[in-house]
Amino acid sequence: MVVNYKDLALATGSGTLDVERGRLSDIQEQVWQTDTSISNVSWAYLEHDDFKTPEFIVQMLVDVVAKNGNLLLNVGPRPDGTIPEEAQRILHDVGAWLKVNGEAIYGSRPWVRFGEGPTEVTGGAFQEGKMRPYTPQDFRFTTLDGHLYAIELAWPEAGQALIRSITAPIKVKSVRLLDGAQDVPFTQDAQGLHLRLPARRAGAYAWVYRIETE
Repeated sequence: MVVNYKDLALATGSGTLDVERGRLSDIQEQVWQTDTSISNVSWAYLEHDDFKTPEFIVQMLVDVVAKNGNLLLNVGPRPDGTIPEEAQRILHDVGAWLKVNGEAIYGSRPWVRFGEGPTEVTGGAFQEGKMRPYTPQDFRFTTLDGHLYAIELAWPEAGQALIRSITAPIKVKSVRLLDGAQDVPFTQDAQGLHLRLPARRAGAYAWVYRIETE
């Protein structure tokens, strides 16, 4: 059994903090949760609803998991219990992303920092509408079974990426782009880890690099 609470309803540590339609701005020592809806305006079924995009949901999931959180996603069914077709499509698209990249999410743990990049997340409940588009400089990090995962939240059209957080004493042995199972050429220096990406963009959003280190 898990006891969730919002705001200051319980003392810290006595339950799992739930941030409704929002996120936290940094890694938390204790696991937390965000609850939101696939709809931008409702928790129930609405005709002509306004839905989140699969990209927004995946990016939100990645950001939350990198900060030691869980994502609880609500879907409002019709009165007969069926899921609206648009909601089904979104869920299938999110599931397709997880089928390829789920090893960076399921069972993963935060790294020493949640991420890097210029796009700031406003912490607290009911802040979803304040999110700005991510840039190719925005990364989130997770770890699992000795692997480090760097998740790039926008594709760099120049075909190169730089992860500034991965510098000495970290020594990289290999980098693999999970979408397409492609090895990525790289160099490493005082600036960070430089990646030379495929000429054609792999996948649609949130690109996961599995990084092996010595």
